[in-house]
Amino acid sequence: MKNIPVGLQLYSIREDCARDLPGTLADVARMGYVGVEFAGYHNYTAAQLRKTLADNGLQCCGAHIGLDQLLGDAFSQTVEFHLELGNRFLIVPGLSDERRNSHTAWQSTARLFNEIAARLQPHGLRTGYHNHHVEFIPMDGEAGFDTFFGGTQTEVVMQLDTGNALHGGADPLLYLQRYPGRATTIHLKEYSAKNPLALIGEGDILWQSTFELCERDGTEWYIVEQESYPVSPLESVARCRAALRKLGR
Repeated sequence: MKNIPVGLQLYSIREDCARDLPGTLADVARMGYVGVEFAGYHNYTAAQLRKTLADNGLQCCGAHIGLDQLLGDAFSQTVEFHLELGNRFLIVPGLSDERRNSHTAWQSTARLFNEIAARLQPHGLRTGYHNHHVEFIPMDGEAGFDTFFGGTQTEVVMQLDTGNALHGGADPLLYLQRYPGRATTIHLKEYSAKNPLALIGEGDILWQSTFELCERDGTEWYIVEQESYPVSPLESVARCRAALRKLGR
């Protein structure tokens, strides 16, 4: 079994991060997470963030950034920031309608991501895409997710969100099998048809099969993202980490 480290997408606890980022990162480390994926920087510089991570024994396992930050004049600033932060993965978490509202739009977006990936490669950085549920709507007989990842090079990370995929009617296991080696980082999110507040281990995701595919195909990070809360956000993500331990991860 490959030992894949477990990180946390900080969007899960965004209000806590906005109130006290250093203290919240310390809480995250105490829960047993070894990395964090940013979703905003709360007015801290890259150097300050890197030091705070180091002070808490945490690594940066990615960041969610808007596509506009990878285009035009913003590109060089984005590269500089993330090199200083120590982050390799620049993941786009969603797209405007015009970039995903047709089969042709998805094809064009795939070509754009290939161009971005080629520009990032000399810097040792990678881009990727994180799905919600809308990517699995068929367009011209094919899900947008397939048009995109069928049209992108292997350097473009398929950050599959397991819960969002199942919510969209797609089997996450099928996509891990269809695009082996593409889920360099993956979002572990529960989905339950019966319980919208389910935490990891309480719903319909087949976790052990998910882990087996990831560990076979080179996933580098498991990243927990929790967007519904049966208890406080901090307690919810703590319970997710504890559940993963019970599942052997």
